[in-house]
Amino acid sequence: MTLLTPQSLIKTVGRVETRQQPNLLRSATSSPMTLTSLSIAVVALSLAQSVAFAQSVNPQVKASVDRAVEFLKLTQNSDGSWTKNDRVGITGLVVASLLESGLSRDEPMVANGLNNLFSHRKPDGGFYADGSGHRNYETCIVVMALAVANGDGKYTADIKAAENFLRDLQWDQGEGIESSDPAWGGGGYGSHQRPDLSNTQFLMEALKSAGVKEDDPAMQKILVFVSRTQNLETSANDTPFAGKINDGGFYYTPAAGGDSKAGTTENGGLRSYASMTYAGLKSLIYAGLKKDDPRIVAAKDWIRRNYSLTENPGVGQQGLFYYFHTFAKTMDVLGDAEFVDAAGKAHDWKAELRTRLFELQDKNGSWVNPADRWYEGDPNLVTAYCLLALKHCH
Repeated sequence: MTLLTPQSLIKTVGRVETRQQPNLLRSATSSPMTLTSLSIAVVALSLAQSVAFAQSVNPQVKASVDRAVEFLKLTQNSDGSWTKNDRVGITGLVVASLLESGLSRDEPMVANGLNNLFSHRKPDGGFYADGSGHRNYETCIVVMALAVANGDGKYTADIKAAENFLRDLQWDQGEGIESSDPAWGGGGYGSHQRPDLSNTQFLMEALKSAGVKEDDPAMQKILVFVSRTQNLETSANDTPFAGKINDGGFYYTPAAGGDSKAGTTENGGLRSYASMTYAGLKSLIYAGLKKDDPRIVAAKDWIRRNYSLTENPGVGQQGLFYYFHTFAKTMDVLGDAEFVDAAGKAHDWKAELRTRLFELQDKNGSWVNPADRWYEGDPNLVTAYCLLALKHCH
């Protein structure tokens, strides 16, 4: 299968170009001649842009993506799922990664994956397996996938229904807590145990994908939770953990007594680690904080001191590919071509991440983590993470 060629991108780019000019199209419908002229112009522009994009793609990225897609084509189940039918989150991530890699939603493997996701759509608007304790997580992933496939508005109603479902699951007064509770504003797996930063970042990504603005109450509630997962004493963090480490990094959750996933210090501090710190920083930016906000400054300082692509700083090889995915998305959001670490070394982070992913890709096109924590022994999940990361490395 050949990806990222001018021919394969014309339809996709054309849809994007059309979506970006709704007012022109509405005015053009009144005149057949105008519509024809506009159509020719759009096609010509789309072709030019697709050719330019294809020429700009790193050949090694293209080859890596092609191999990964071929692997996922072989591992897709007959029901359209990946891994298992009830692993809605994994199937959703794979579908999102294929769409982000340039495949059309009409490509058979993508279409079958989307059909599988819709087989898990519930009357309450959520997308999750029967009996799932991961209702929030799975629905968030599906919303992110549908948003990428929604160029013509086909899934707008489904996304809106899922958005409302996610709003209802967010930890707030609906769960019988007040804003003083460390759980306030967060998102969990959906089993009503506790919210955490990992699920909360997916919640924020889903809401943003659905078109929710940074000043929306749901986003501002998330900001409250995220600020409390940072090891930093500020007026926004009133948890007992705030100043015990005070290094500006982030950890898993302050809720239900707190959990770091990276261990604790002698004084009871919850250790920071990289994947959560990048997730926290990205979430602060999504919530509208400015670059001079103390929370942003402290998080970037932590990253400067702990910049690495050989491990997930704080937990070693555990969660390495989740980290790569979150690293790439956050660096892209920051918008800097180079990132300068605490020693003053400038990093071309896109090139460095590409090289690292090329090194780790298996001959069959997949990626997998020998440190099998957080499901990273599953090559379908890990390959999806890597395709999503590569999307930000062109």
